[in-house]
Amino acid sequence: MADATNDTASDASGRDYRDTVFLPETPFPMRGGLPKKEPEIIAAWGDLYSHLRSVRQAQKAPLYVLHDGPPYANGDIHIGHALNKTLKDFVVRSRFLLGYDVDYVPGWDCHGLPIEWKIEEQFRAKGRRKDEVSKSEFRKACREYAAGWIDVQRDQFKRLGITGDFDNRYATMDFTTEAAIVAEFHKFKNSGQLYRGSKPVMWSPVERTALADAEVEYHDHVSPTIWVKFPVVGATDSHPDDLLSFRAATPSVVIWTTTPWTIPANRAISYGPEIAYGLYEVTALEEGLDYEPWAKPGDRFIIADKLAEEVFKAAKISGFTRVDAINPSGLECAHPLAALDSGYGFSVPLLAGDHVTDDAGTGFVHTAPGHGADDYAVWLAHGHREVPDTVDADGAYYDHVPLFAGLKVLETEGKKTGKFGPANGAVMEKLIEAGNLLARGRMEHSYPHSWRSKAPIIFRNTPQWFIRMDEELEDGATLRDKALTAIDATAFHPAAGKNRIRSMVESRPDWLISRQRAWGTPLAMFVDKQTGQPLHDPEVDARILKAVAEGGADAWFDRPDADFLGAHDADRFEKVEDILDVWFDSGCTHAFTLEARDPAHGYTGDRPSHWPADLYLEGSDQHRGWFQSNLLEGSGTRGRAPYDAVLTHGFTQDENGEKMSKSRGNTTDPAVVIKESGADILRLWVALVDYAEDQRIGKQILQTTVDAYRKLRNTVRYLLGALNGFDEAERLPYDQMPPLEQFILHRLHELDAQVREAYRDYRFQDVVRPVLEFCSGDLSALYFDVRKDSLYCDRPDSIRRRAVRTVMDEVFSRLTAWLAPLTPFTMEEAWTTRFPDAGTNCARVIPETPGEWRNPAEAERWAGVNTVLEVVNEALEAARRDKLIGGALDAWPVVTAPAELLAPFDGLDAAEVFRTSGAELVFGGDAATVEVKLADHPKCARSWRRVPDVGSDADFPDLSARDADAVRWLDAQKA
Repeated sequence: MADATNDTASDASGRDYRDTVFLPETPFPMRGGLPKKEPEIIAAWGDLYSHLRSVRQAQKAPLYVLHDGPPYANGDIHIGHALNKTLKDFVVRSRFLLGYDVDYVPGWDCHGLPIEWKIEEQFRAKGRRKDEVSKSEFRKACREYAAGWIDVQRDQFKRLGITGDFDNRYATMDFTTEAAIVAEFHKFKNSGQLYRGSKPVMWSPVERTALADAEVEYHDHVSPTIWVKFPVVGATDSHPDDLLSFRAATPSVVIWTTTPWTIPANRAISYGPEIAYGLYEVTALEEGLDYEPWAKPGDRFIIADKLAEEVFKAAKISGFTRVDAINPSGLECAHPLAALDSGYGFSVPLLAGDHVTDDAGTGFVHTAPGHGADDYAVWLAHGHREVPDTVDADGAYYDHVPLFAGLKVLETEGKKTGKFGPANGAVMEKLIEAGNLLARGRMEHSYPHSWRSKAPIIFRNTPQWFIRMDEELEDGATLRDKALTAIDATAFHPAAGKNRIRSMVESRPDWLISRQRAWGTPLAMFVDKQTGQPLHDPEVDARILKAVAEGGADAWFDRPDADFLGAHDADRFEKVEDILDVWFDSGCTHAFTLEARDPAHGYTGDRPSHWPADLYLEGSDQHRGWFQSNLLEGSGTRGRAPYDAVLTHGFTQDENGEKMSKSRGNTTDPAVVIKESGADILRLWVALVDYAEDQRIGKQILQTTVDAYRKLRNTVRYLLGALNGFDEAERLPYDQMPPLEQFILHRLHELDAQVREAYRDYRFQDVVRPVLEFCSGDLSALYFDVRKDSLYCDRPDSIRRRAVRTVMDEVFSRLTAWLAPLTPFTMEEAWTTRFPDAGTNCARVIPETPGEWRNPAEAERWAGVNTVLEVVNEALEAARRDKLIGGALDAWPVVTAPAELLAPFDGLDAAEVFRTSGAELVFGGDAATVEVKLADHPKCARSWRRVPDVGSDADFPDLSARDADAVRWLDAQKA
């Protein structure tokens, strides 16, 4: 029939039939008004999470555990937080929907440098430097700052619709949590996995602390480059007798480096045993230059053959000869600064190293064992143990460094923070003075930076505490072995994550866990001053844990040593006041968040969890961060990872695929999206994207999301209106369903299996997209349109109308369940609109779908029907354009097609399918053709169909027989 807004008054009878048409009726508004409605729903939910757990526990549901990777308690949430927490909420709500009891405790990471900087800024604003503030006062300010942001972020997450055990949230700064972290640290200490070493570590002079791999990111950086001559002063008998003869210039080994400041720390030169080297003599220099090259004719250089031409080009050498091949083994050089200060008067040996290549540079590697991992390794491999200290915590040369005492490598204060200090320039000037600088230049390359300060870092030799990766433990396996075995036993989503984290663990160095800062959990232990070994005493450890649990980390720093040491002589032991790396902090969260509530460990409360977790879910950068720290902590203390599966998501970019930046003004603030459009719009965007890859967001993309949301909302709204007054007495059994209803139920059966599987596999896009297609295709374009006439005009007790409303009830029941995890506010509004006393939609499980609904035959039939229907619709549209008809009900199409194309219409009313007043099907031809004829019959005043039986009922001369029967029935009900 026509739209509900059209007039149904009859000129023939004078009766207005509008009140006899069963139009959809619902208070569910067309416009969502989500920014206003969602807070009301949140208030109505109350403690939704506890309610859902109690419901599932009463049902004896199986337990599912999602462990929360903690965001940092510093600042408002950004779009990355929104994506991450929404995905986690999809997991939590979908597991509840699938019938699980779900344990999810949101947490916060509270320690570390970003908060320290903020507090330092606050004290500076009050005119106080950090060294003027007691550590207790400073830590108290850090704790209060973090607590404030936990409150802010918690409320922002709740507004997003995140459900979890917020009342029992965890935070790494809680006293009991700090004690638990110390207890985990003690496990490493007491198992012999911990050691103090002096080795080069990544060091941030700006932050004055060591950094772990996960705290480093790489950015393009312009560095000075230098080619330096190391004069050969000694050679073994295997070299030619005239190599060092007075008759020729003394040869020099040439090195190339991008860190001139490390030259004072040089102690060796590394070469590649498989690389071909040559002794070259300079014969000519480039002419017409603005400056005089540092090389001279007759100079002799030892360089890798593959790189000689490139080196000579940099040095402006235009002519050279290869005197001979040479093996660097057994050569000894002088330090290039030896002529300027006796402090550099030591011999510089050449060491074979597998890390040396002839891909770039000179084929030799300047080796400063205090400033590089490879340098350190090759130095120790050749039996050397003394590692020089040249640069202090501020990135300045120590006073004992000849020629350069006090000069800074990097600026750490003021506007030039993070820029090169005077060290590089000073070293180059002294090399020129010594006559050992061959060439210099500049190059842009990828260079490590602190991911917090964004400033360049250096490698610096420092005493630090490490956890061994390759020491055999009691069971004969190393920590690396256990971690790799655990990776192989873990399911990764996407699967490529396994290779990524595996390659990182295979090549990672020992785990650096100490930091030289104030705000964090301490390495709460004592070290024997004589042996340098940690104290192993269970009673001391117990006193430490008790004190920290009662007073937090402050107890360790503020209480006298004797309180912990008991009968031990306090003068014999050193209290370690370093703090633990924040990745160790968060790497322990599984221990105090999950394991403590595992019934297997004696827990009997109403918040059970289990260890290991079923899932960890974070950004893909956490393969080297939280995933790995938990992997190492769990493997080192319990022999396996604390998770069974890991899911990673990409990062959010702007609409053009560019990285978001406040300075560029291309960020999307989740709070703004929620205020303008509602949280369900943001959640639907998350559901629609392929989260495993980097995603894009912006105004245009969000508008597309709004359009998709309208389709869902309008579908649900139509169902609510069409189901007004539906009750169980009206429900029709499946065996009485017409073919179209059987097809829609078949589609529900198909979708039900798809949705369940997609939720189980965390493929949220594969939930929402097929459901959207179902709503716009099977429902709106076909089912709703075909059945509109029956729904509006059939007698309420007719088989066909009962079938329609029964199927619509099943559709509504499933749509509101399937979409509840993704758009919980809208589905809650729809559910409670229809069932205000039935409890929250969130507590439902997906309704069981009867196996008899599976009907491939009807699916095949309606695929064939749609093939013909597309041709008919095109013909009807053409007839409208040509003004042959006003609407489809004016038409009586004649469809001519081969028998196989028309076979699907067997048992169907073709006019009903075409939404026309009548239709004729004719067998013939090679393809479907349509002749649109006018429906040459009177128009029914109620349904507007032009059919032959209009006027066949004398009591209703302006109605069709069907409509007359419906009105007579309705009049009888009112009598």
